[in-house]
Amino acid sequence: MIPVTKPYLPSREKLDRYIDGIYKRAWLTNNGELVQELTRRLEEYLGVENLLLVANGTLALQIAYRALGVTGRNEPTEAITTPFTFVATASSLKWEGVEPVFADIDPNTWCLNPTNIEPAITPRTQAIVPVHVFGNACDVDAIDAIAKKHSLKVIYDASHAFGVKYQGESLLKHGDAATLSFHATKLFHTGEGGAIVFKQKEDLERAKKMINFGITGPETIEELGINAKMNELQAAMGLCVLDEIEENLKARAAVWHHYEQALSQTLQLQAKPEALVYNYAYFPVVFENEEQAVQIAGLLKDHGILTRRYFYPSLESVESLGKKLIQPISKNIASRIVCMPIYSGCDAEYILSKTKRYL
Repeated sequence: MIPVTKPYLPSREKLDRYIDGIYKRAWLTNNGELVQELTRRLEEYLGVENLLLVANGTLALQIAYRALGVTGRNEPTEAITTPFTFVATASSLKWEGVEPVFADIDPNTWCLNPTNIEPAITPRTQAIVPVHVFGNACDVDAIDAIAKKHSLKVIYDASHAFGVKYQGESLLKHGDAATLSFHATKLFHTGEGGAIVFKQKEDLERAKKMINFGITGPETIEELGINAKMNELQAAMGLCVLDEIEENLKARAAVWHHYEQALSQTLQLQAKPEALVYNYAYFPVVFENEEQAVQIAGLLKDHGILTRRYFYPSLESVESLGKKLIQPISKNIASRIVCMPIYSGCDAEYILSKTKRYL
């Protein structure tokens, strides 16, 4: 079977050398040498400051909310977010006692539409949580203006936006914080893992305490915290993947452009701003209707090609997130979207030969 995505596995010899060092030091966690090295190298590669590594991307969101004071533990609290995203964006809010309030997306970029944010703001709103969906840039200037006007925090779920640049700078520089997922299926990964990029250093310092139970010394606990630390084995994988990131990017770009050339005249693709330098993380297509999307996904599976209806369903329909108003654009796009397989070494020619047969 051709999977919809495939973890990038770096040089085994190099990974073994890192693991040898871990065995020699017997330092497995608690801000080890490799976590420190990966932090420095990622800040340099991404062109950011105040980066904090954590155990996974969902914890990255939860820690970001807490560090920025977005919490519903003491009073009813809301955050405005998009329904067109992976469930963790919204479920992490709910888990922290913050009610997700969904605002609809732009029909072309599929990112949270700024014009829908202000009507959703109430006295309980503390934050805006937009998503750079599939690595595409939100309208960061418009969102920033709304946040400043209403004194709201902005936490970007940038799980798909590793390495993406917008207007000449890292997309991760926008917002009070931007979170990343380093899950095995991501462009850059640490097996499991994640990171937060904070705008302000004081927020970083607060979060550092939170990810280690609030402990700041052998006999000192200064914050309410949990265990969200990245360990040395995760960092070793990340360092190896980072060493080969340009090779991985080049291979994915070739697949992405092959798809684009073959399918852009037939299917709806995601609209991206000209000032965006993309990372080729995903190749989603939107079919004419849901019946066609489901049918072609099934036919491709018969040929050993796995696709994914990503993101389906639109989150306002998810019962565990609470009863929400229907967001018609998100619901429509979610019903018709399919992500094509994309990873280093993906056989785009074979996939296209089968796909085009049914269009």
